[in-house]
Amino acid sequence: MVSWIRVLLLFSCLLPGMVEPGMVRRYKFNVVMRNTTRLCSSKPVVTVNGLFPGPNIYAREGDTMLIKVVNNVNYNMSIHWHGIRQLTTGWADGPAYITQCPIQPRQSYTYNFTIIEQRGTLLWHAHILWLRATIHGAIVILPKVGVPFPFPQPHEEVVMVLGEWWKSDVEAVIDEAMSMGMAPNVSDAHTINGHPGPLSNCQGQGGFELAALPGKTYLLRIINAALNEELFFKIAGHKLRVVEVDATYVKPFDADTILVAPGQTTNALLTTNLDIGRYLIVASPFVDSPIRIDNTTATATLHYAGTAASTTTVLTDPPPHNATAIATNFTNSLHSLNSAAYPCKVPLKVDHSLLFTISLGVNQCTSCAKGIRVVADINNVTFKMPHISLLNAHFFKIAGVFTDDFPGNPPMPYDYTGKRQPANLKTTEGTRLYRVAYNSTVQIVLQGTGMIFPENHPIHLHGSNFFVVGKGMGNYDPNKDQKNFNLVDPVERNTIAVPGGGWVAIRFRADNPGVWFLHCHLEIHTSWGLKMAFLVENGKGPNESLLPPPKDLPKC
Repeated sequence: MVSWIRVLLLFSCLLPGMVEPGMVRRYKFNVVMRNTTRLCSSKPVVTVNGLFPGPNIYAREGDTMLIKVVNNVNYNMSIHWHGIRQLTTGWADGPAYITQCPIQPRQSYTYNFTIIEQRGTLLWHAHILWLRATIHGAIVILPKVGVPFPFPQPHEEVVMVLGEWWKSDVEAVIDEAMSMGMAPNVSDAHTINGHPGPLSNCQGQGGFELAALPGKTYLLRIINAALNEELFFKIAGHKLRVVEVDATYVKPFDADTILVAPGQTTNALLTTNLDIGRYLIVASPFVDSPIRIDNTTATATLHYAGTAASTTTVLTDPPPHNATAIATNFTNSLHSLNSAAYPCKVPLKVDHSLLFTISLGVNQCTSCAKGIRVVADINNVTFKMPHISLLNAHFFKIAGVFTDDFPGNPPMPYDYTGKRQPANLKTTEGTRLYRVAYNSTVQIVLQGTGMIFPENHPIHLHGSNFFVVGKGMGNYDPNKDQKNFNLVDPVERNTIAVPGGGWVAIRFRADNPGVWFLHCHLEIHTSWGLKMAFLVENGKGPNESLLPPPKDLPKC
């Protein structure tokens, strides 16, 4: 009998062209502690199968995934398949206490879902505490057999996972911050495929090396798995042709620098058309607000075959961390492919028009060192995590776990991005959901605020992709701004960065029954309460209804 480990190794070694369509893919994720050396320090970290980053998953559109997660550590565990729509299989989505109770130590759970009408690059990561710092990896979904990419076939594909690294235990970092009521310590380094790179202060860290043949085209599958920072990505001397974001094809365009927010993915074509040599690859933070950041730059190397050992690496400077113009130019260039094969199905009619203010602020705290605690909220509701899964409570009609009265608008209109914020604005705590009927359409204007100062917020929606139909700076004006919405070819995503001091408008169709999380993908903001959930009711018949829970669903 073939063991789970051998099955895992088999699939880990598969090349993309070797994966067959419409099959059941079995993986086993052993969650274990492992001593890992980074930045001249060795510490035990939580990993999947002892790897950091974790193993990449390969599949094809239409495949069914059976991924058994065995928890061998003393932390509770859950895994989220970020960007997988989970049509009627919300039990496999993964956020702890939202769609499942976590996997207890020495217990296991098999995530069972089918990839429907999706292809491209996504990621998987832990969705409990701060464990996704080291528990994350790539999901590569290939098109169906015989269906080509809508761009030139690359010579090779390369996964590039961007991340952060703390010398200390990340759970201790967030526990201390929450007890103090203040912001946590920033990370000690950024990483590319698990390495800070040869330009770090740690000797012996050679960094990731991308070996390439001259005159070839490579598809880079770039993932931002960092906890708290948007990241720029660039390669010295080379342009990158962007062809996909968040597993949706876009109109191709060339860029010197790519911006990827936490949870986002970008596929770009790299053509090795320069002189034979070595070229620096950099990943560096983008933030245009006055907050503490890890300002280190992760580095790797693009190495052309035939390069002499004595050849000096061609260097490049990362953008300034507050390079708003570069970030804006990149995001403004993104448009859905909107072809006959891949049409842009943006909802033209809106059933629910919502305005969500996204805020950071401070509350009084008698147990905190400075007497105050930083909190985060949407429409002045700081989300309170339940003690059992919301999906369980919804499916089994368990009373008292949540209410369905989440406000669709701020409780009090004000100058959201202004410098003078209302002093009498109160934040409440609660587990409040917003209920929508099956197949209804939703528009959300995600409005940034300036309670402390304006700050970027990458917002992720579970269970659905959405279309980014508009964005701007300052306060959203429905009478003026909606006239400029792009309803022809807006980019389709699952995570969008709301600019500091600005707003973004998204639309989606609620055609996936269940309970679906919406939250900031900056982990500290989620910890502070910047999250809510939609309850999408069943439609008609089994194809429009949430499936019953699996027998091995974890219990709280």
